[in-house]
Amino acid sequence: MKRLLLAAVAALLLTVGGQAQTEETAMATTTFKKLTPVLYVEKIEPCLEFWVSRLGFEKTAEVPEGAALGFVILQRDGVEVMLQSYASLEKDVPAFGEEARRSTNFLFVEVTDFEDTLRRVEGLVVVVPQRKTFYGATEIGVREPGGHVVVFAAFE
Repeated sequence: MKRLLLAAVAALLLTVGGQAQTEETAMATTTFKKLTPVLYVEKIEPCLEFWVSRLGFEKTAEVPEGAALGFVILQRDGVEVMLQSYASLEKDVPAFGEEARRSTNFLFVEVTDFEDTLRRVEGLVVVVPQRKTFYGATEIGVREPGGHVVVFAAFE
């Protein structure tokens, strides 16, 4: 029964406007509009000092989880990142709870003013010392309060 249902769903996904499409043409018509990382953290509030106070992101949405924040969306200059607490995730999708606690994300953020970025991350744990890369970037990597690594890079 499950296989029949999966086959029916797959057939519907490959059909647009009543005409069946091959996998190749289905992919050609798909436009990817955005990719937003979701960082899972023990507590969101300490992370806001990094993302909002230091980097200048704006909190555009928030969802409480008891007396604390369970989820937030942060944006700046067209860049978006989401933070969700482990407690919120475990209620939302219980199967991901353990896996998220074992994961560390690595983000690569291109910036236009490297010196300004250095001032903003001063005092944080540096995990990738400032360097010039073979691909022409000057970069530095820091650990944000949720434990994830954020590498900032500026290109000449």
